[in-house]
Amino acid sequence: MIEIDGVSKSYDGRPVVIDLTLNVPQGAFCVLLGPSGCGKSTTLRMINRLVPFDSGTIRVGGDDVLAVPPEELRRRIGYVIQSTGLFPHWRVEDNIATVPRLLGWAQQRVRGRVTELLNLLRLDPETYRGKYPHQLSGGEQQRVGVARALAADPDLLLMDEPFGAVDPITRDALQAELARIHRATGKTIVFVTHDIEEALRLATMIAIMDHGRLVQTDAPVDIVERPANDFARDFVGVQGLGLKLLAVRRVGDRMRAGDSAEGQAIATDATLADALGVMVARRVDRLPVSDESGGTVGVIALADLVR
Repeated sequence: MIEIDGVSKSYDGRPVVIDLTLNVPQGAFCVLLGPSGCGKSTTLRMINRLVPFDSGTIRVGGDDVLAVPPEELRRRIGYVIQSTGLFPHWRVEDNIATVPRLLGWAQQRVRGRVTELLNLLRLDPETYRGKYPHQLSGGEQQRVGVARALAADPDLLLMDEPFGAVDPITRDALQAELARIHRATGKTIVFVTHDIEEALRLATMIAIMDHGRLVQTDAPVDIVERPANDFARDFVGVQGLGLKLLAVRRVGDRMRAGDSAEGQAIATDATLADALGVMVARRVDRLPVSDESGGTVGVIALADLVR
């Protein structure tokens, strides 16, 4: 889906991204992870040509981004930033409809798409479509920002620390919502953060950057278990390593198929950390496990979390 080959970028002679090569397959949730100033946001902006690069090649869906007019390229890519970037004097419906209207969609199709996306983001269409951004909470504004990015049904979604400005409870809810949307839509997502916990929760692949260079690209569990060097090890953090491992493993991988237990079931795609939290809250050592259809398929026990 995204092929970055030998890309470099400097500002006034200062290297920001250095000989970056990274491939993001179709349907992946790729998190660019690293400290402030490591080049991850610049990398994101080079993909949709908001920032020009000095050398190398970037392809999106097989097309060289330099061969596609910038406006056309950006209409094919959803983009979400920390401050949402909503137009303050436009209603929610108009904000979400921005790109479809630019593409000349019929009015009825636009309205239907707005309704669909508000439902997807769990915002009641009749309540929210007529509101203005200042009438929304920070979390609601971020949801509308995500809806706007998805409006024209792009194959690719770029997100630059979109949840960094909201409170922890709202951030947790938005992360869960984004993970659900990724599972439901199969969109390719590239997400920038400096928060290792956020990366482990959301990513199917993580690319760690340091001073403009790519340090390691791997699945979350491999990033935690097998860091490539001292920088990656220190960034992931040794403290709380056990909990980080629980956060990257799934209930379905450890459950006891066919067994049964009392109480509300936990989903097979929930993390072992989620299971541990539910067990502690309910004061139990076994939970029933359900599949996507809601049917009980097994049990996860406390002992299964550490075996």
